[in-house]
Amino acid sequence: MTRIAAVVIGRNEGARLVACLASLEGLVSLGRKVYVDSGSTDGSVDAARTAGAEVVALDTLQPFTAARARNAGLDQLRKGAEPDLVQFLDGDCALDPSWLTAACSFLDENPKVAVVCGRRRERFPTTSVYNRMCDAEWDTPTGEAHACGGDALIRWQALEDVGGYNPDLIAGEEPEMCLRMRRLGWQIWRLDAEMTLHDAAMSKFSQFWKRMQRGGFAAAEGAAMYGRDPERHGVATLRRALLWGAGLPIVILAGLIFVGPIALWGLLAYPAQILRLALRDGGGRFAWEEALFLTIGKFAETTGIFSYHLRRLRGGNVQLIEYK
Repeated sequence: MTRIAAVVIGRNEGARLVACLASLEGLVSLGRKVYVDSGSTDGSVDAARTAGAEVVALDTLQPFTAARARNAGLDQLRKGAEPDLVQFLDGDCALDPSWLTAACSFLDENPKVAVVCGRRRERFPTTSVYNRMCDAEWDTPTGEAHACGGDALIRWQALEDVGGYNPDLIAGEEPEMCLRMRRLGWQIWRLDAEMTLHDAAMSKFSQFWKRMQRGGFAAAEGAAMYGRDPERHGVATLRRALLWGAGLPIVILAGLIFVGPIALWGLLAYPAQILRLALRDGGGRFAWEEALFLTIGKFAETTGIFSYHLRRLRGGNVQLIEYK
């Protein structure tokens, strides 16, 4: 029988964490659920213990990262019977009861596959445009992929082969680890199967801004690490963000200085981009909303890119960029 364990990470997820751990009940064949807490103050640790999870509380004197938390979960699993597979979950997600059956069957039939993920859906997509954008973001193509997200079923052997997640990354740790797995000949697949319900709980523009900022930071770090390699990791995202968030504004500003007010016509590129994106996605209300916020989000991504390079110049650790 395939031995499956689970690693859940979280910080102040409250009722979402309780639902997450409950969704694993009876599905983890090895009977081990590890919850790694990153400095919660809402009683999450006690709630996890009550739910029967093994709890690891991270040292609050070191910067928190999701990668560090997941590695701590793996270290905890090494203290007992090692699993064949590990189901990773963020504490704001609940596992679909049919997921592990479908995912294990696929892994059994495909020994070269290291990671499988499925459809992650937002629990409350109509609550805000930001939640709905998350739901659309999760709907990626099925088949062989380059990377997974935070929720995934992963072979223990593949995790051991690459040494787990890179604990220094504050975001983008899953694609980076998947890149290292693919270099060793492993494959990553996304299945056409329901996997998790996610609760982004985003109702404010400031949350959206921070989330996009984190994405820009991750793209800059990924490009710095692997941008010159054949995978060109992070480069496309980096270029798009810098084009709209920095390049065009600089060109317009230079035009104002050297040419005059006529350079302001360059600002029309932004509504033109919104129009292009909205029509590409069908032209409905949500298509227009998403096009608007994705275009605005390039400025947030650019601040994240600059933040990364400023961190490199100054040295030292960087704090996790949280949107909740």
